[in-house]
Amino acid sequence: MSPADLLSRPRLLHPAAWWVWGLLLAAAASRTTNPVYLLVLLAVVGWVVLLRRETGASGTLGVFLTIALVAIVIRVVMTVLLGSGVGGRTTLLTLPEVPLPDWLAGVRLGGPVQLEGLLDAAYHGLQLATILVCVGACNVLADPRRLLRYVPATLYDVGTAVVVALTYVPALADDAARIRTARRLRGHSGNGIREMSRLVVPVLESSLERSLSLAASMESRGYGRMTLGRAAHRRSVALTMVGLVGVLVGVYGLLDASTPTALGLPVLLLGCLCAGAALLTGSRRDRRTPYRRDPWRLPETLVVASAGVATTAVFVVGARGSAGITPPQVPATWPVVSTTLLIALLVPLLAGALAPRPPRRAALEDRASEAAS
Repeated sequence: MSPADLLSRPRLLHPAAWWVWGLLLAAAASRTTNPVYLLVLLAVVGWVVLLRRETGASGTLGVFLTIALVAIVIRVVMTVLLGSGVGGRTTLLTLPEVPLPDWLAGVRLGGPVQLEGLLDAAYHGLQLATILVCVGACNVLADPRRLLRYVPATLYDVGTAVVVALTYVPALADDAARIRTARRLRGHSGNGIREMSRLVVPVLESSLERSLSLAASMESRGYGRMTLGRAAHRRSVALTMVGLVGVLVGVYGLLDASTPTALGLPVLLLGCLCAGAALLTGSRRDRRTPYRRDPWRLPETLVVASAGVATTAVFVVGARGSAGITPPQVPATWPVVSTTLLIALLVPLLAGALAPRPPRRAALEDRASEAAS
């Protein structure tokens, strides 16, 4: 099969490819507070989701966009009320200051609102919003439950917990939208605080029923079945926990420039070694047989590479100490933008063209084009 056929044939992209693509962009967003770069990443993610979202997929991205906007508003409001640690020169307004007891020294409520503090809050809020949208895009482009098919036997419990956590908020949003539509069909307006409060009990009931159904289906399929001996199982669990903690601490050390160097790459390598040993221990007694596994072909590699270009560029420019990665707020100036980095951040747009069309979306588009012609 030629490369052109691999790119044009409708199929679902490997779920791990979409998740790696989104998490790489989230890692790039975590290294910069420049609003121009963050807005470019938001635009890239939104455009790719519009191009390669499967028809009938959950409206998860809208939920994450709402959460992202709320995070920005909360960050700015808290800065206005409580101030920030950023020393400013431009005072926009002065709020009435509430006197606080001596044991709250260093904390103020009200007082001057400075432009530099607001910019710092807006930049960091936009950074968090971009990371949330990248994770939401992963949920839309690839259902996390598809990843369970590729989780090794040793990580069954951890993988299931992660998948349930990732799908919890989108599932609640879908239930709320469904119940709200049902109430509107029965003559209720569906608007207002009172109407929203009446959704709580049905949504929680639906969530409980879904949890019980998930637990029953997992039990019937053998999840949680111990295929190792007790000693090997305990050793595998211990290695898994140590490996996961090491990976989390190492990734945090790499993403946060303020952490010591020893908490970055060395801890990440140690965690990967422990996790690899746990996987080898569990795979020896893995009795599962694969069924219609998604292939990893050229489109998957190209999609991941497109996001890798953007993330690598951000890390390299940040390591060189470029002022555009973290724009200074004191004094308040326009952020510096690098044309080279801007082009690198646009490279992940190619994922919308490199990834094959989802089957249901491709069928609808082909029927629409045939009807138009």
